[in-house]
Amino acid sequence: MITELARLTASKKAQVVLRQMKITIAGLLISLVQLGSIYAQDRKMDHFITNLMGKMTVEEKIGQLNLVTGGEAVTGSAVSTGVESKIKEGNIGGIFSMSSPAKIRQAQELAVKHSRLGIPIIFGMDVIHGYKTMFPIPLGLAATWDMELIRESARIAAVEATADGLNWTFSPMVDISRDPRWGRISEGSGEDTYLSSRIATEMVKGYQGANLDAHNTLMACVKHFALYGAAEGGRDYHTTDMSLHRMYNEYLPPYKAAIDAGAGTVMTSFNDINGVPATANRWLMTDLLRKQWGFKGMVVTDYTAINELIDHGLGDLQTVSALSLKAGVHMDMVGEGFLSTLKKSLEEGKVTRAEIDEACRLILEAKYKLGLFDDPFRYCSDERAKNNILTKDHLAKAREAAAKSFVLLKNDNNLLPLKKQGTVAVIGPLANSGANMPGTWSVSADLANTQSLVDGMKDALGNKVKIMTHLGSNLVADAAYQERATMFGRTIPRDERPEQEIISEAIRVAEDADVIVAALGEGSEMSGESSSRTDLNIPATQRRLLEALLKTGKPVVLVLFAGRPLTLTWEDKHVPAILNVWFGGTETGKAVADVLFGDITPSGKLPATFPQNVGQIPLYYSAKNTGRPLAEGTWFQKFRSNYLDVTNEPLYPFGYGLSYTTFEYGDIKLDKKSIAAGQHIQADITVTNTGNYDGEEIVQLYIRDLVGSVTRPVKELKAFEKISLKKGESRTVSFTISEDDLKFYNQELKFTAEPGDFTLFIGPDSKNTKEIDFKLL
Repeated sequence: MITELARLTASKKAQVVLRQMKITIAGLLISLVQLGSIYAQDRKMDHFITNLMGKMTVEEKIGQLNLVTGGEAVTGSAVSTGVESKIKEGNIGGIFSMSSPAKIRQAQELAVKHSRLGIPIIFGMDVIHGYKTMFPIPLGLAATWDMELIRESARIAAVEATADGLNWTFSPMVDISRDPRWGRISEGSGEDTYLSSRIATEMVKGYQGANLDAHNTLMACVKHFALYGAAEGGRDYHTTDMSLHRMYNEYLPPYKAAIDAGAGTVMTSFNDINGVPATANRWLMTDLLRKQWGFKGMVVTDYTAINELIDHGLGDLQTVSALSLKAGVHMDMVGEGFLSTLKKSLEEGKVTRAEIDEACRLILEAKYKLGLFDDPFRYCSDERAKNNILTKDHLAKAREAAAKSFVLLKNDNNLLPLKKQGTVAVIGPLANSGANMPGTWSVSADLANTQSLVDGMKDALGNKVKIMTHLGSNLVADAAYQERATMFGRTIPRDERPEQEIISEAIRVAEDADVIVAALGEGSEMSGESSSRTDLNIPATQRRLLEALLKTGKPVVLVLFAGRPLTLTWEDKHVPAILNVWFGGTETGKAVADVLFGDITPSGKLPATFPQNVGQIPLYYSAKNTGRPLAEGTWFQKFRSNYLDVTNEPLYPFGYGLSYTTFEYGDIKLDKKSIAAGQHIQADITVTNTGNYDGEEIVQLYIRDLVGSVTRPVKELKAFEKISLKKGESRTVSFTISEDDLKFYNQELKFTAEPGDFTLFIGPDSKNTKEIDFKLL
């Protein structure tokens, strides 16, 4: 009997194995067919481009390396000239900051009908967080921790931008930044390597879709390669200097994630790396990017980056242009150093024909992949431009994204949500400025028709709530500073009367209200490119307004506009409720109303640490221990790593964000206490909604490697899951950790996991966590 059972069992196992083999073989055959198809397509492309390049003169090849601006959106200080004649002469490979099917068709016709070989132009723009339908600034999108939503925001941006004639976006920006003085922190995903890498992947997939030659997909451009977010002093364009160990473990992974996701192009950064500016850095652009990472696409400079190598001290325009080409740069944005010097450098033997050919080929390949050789006008559809931009569905998704990006920083005595009744006074310089709502790097936004906070709230609330409003204060007291902080059409009207007179008038409005909403913080252009700040407080004139509003005794909610972490120590101490809304995009006003009045429970979590003051910067959760660490929760101890005047703690830690409801975390349960190489461990934790509202929670998992051959961070984010729980509901969240999650680059830059002890943390943010230990054998 036992023998017969064994025979039957063996027979069943054999059948299972055979079925599995069939599935595996079938999958392998499908993969081989797909690989064969890709190979055939690549061979067809290679044949086409080789044939085309055989007809091109050296001048025409160099012309393909020239990217100029159409001048529609201001993204740099230089302006291209003689564009029409250069197109006809074959001296332009791409144009950016030009949109609409009519304009792009006209320029494309010049290229395909009036240049000798009829090579089409690639058209790009800074589509950073939406096209016409603006989503929250990237730092705000990162605060959603919602990967599906982030991918969908990029997909909508691609649909709208391609409907308006574009086929290339200079996004995603994946620069890690741990210095909020740097204005462009607003354009990235914050301080964390893992979160930024996940977002980089989703943005690329959203832009490029499954098939780049589809008429509604955009070619992505990963920027800024590399380390731009680590500029010294937080000053834009400044020097960057770091060890290879930090570079590989902390700053490079998001770039690689975007490239692994299939990004078609890469943009150089402005800073130097190991003493060599990125745009002339062959180790960075060739050894790392192409040889180590296997990147096959083209590299474009940032705005006039080649010309700026002169001021870096690398030589004259001819010299730096040759250096850039030899480093592995293929397209020159605006500077025209390639166009004006490469032929001479070729004749003098300073560059080779093969180097020019390689750059030209990669640019032509990008155009081929976009389908431009099949149909140069595939993106020029008036019908799509009319029907696919600012649609009802797009606006609804932007409103949802904005609400999910907001981070509730404080809510004493459950002041929020507000009741939909009575009178609300919305006071402050950000209350009535629709042009500021999209945030920085929204170059294609329709600023004139974007609702202000007040108008959006009125639209969302109807007649249920009476809304009164007043400027309350200027954005900043200094008129010249305000002009610098409200460029590119983001003007906020000034009131030149004495400050106290303005505040007193605002108080008279506030006294007739039941609740005061203080719309304060930064203007949209106080963050972004070339918008570094050394003082991260709310401007002093706004602070004085806020103090006066609090003295009325009315409930005050601070609706904080910011493109970066601000220093809010005073506000946290005195204001009962603080809702950080970043810059939420086109639908900011409605989304703020949705959250303030409880239609949506806030769920955003900080993607960057908020310091107590500027002196703590750089401050980030994944720091390393010193040999004299300060015990957690203590201050001050002599001969320990701390400050005399402030604790080591942030004001708000990475991953932090409150809700209208409350969540209780159970203890962590592991399915085993140790794992060997190739195995995995499962961590379970039960989360319960213990409050009075349905809500979403972002459950975060961190790991610490307790002993290593090199120093390791005190915590590293390794996984997270966003869950929705009805009030009273519980759910067990499971995470699987493998040996790969424990790997890092060691002193020899080998990516490896080292056996030893680890601590696993799970909680609502990086500070407030449950923990448990395990081993890697």
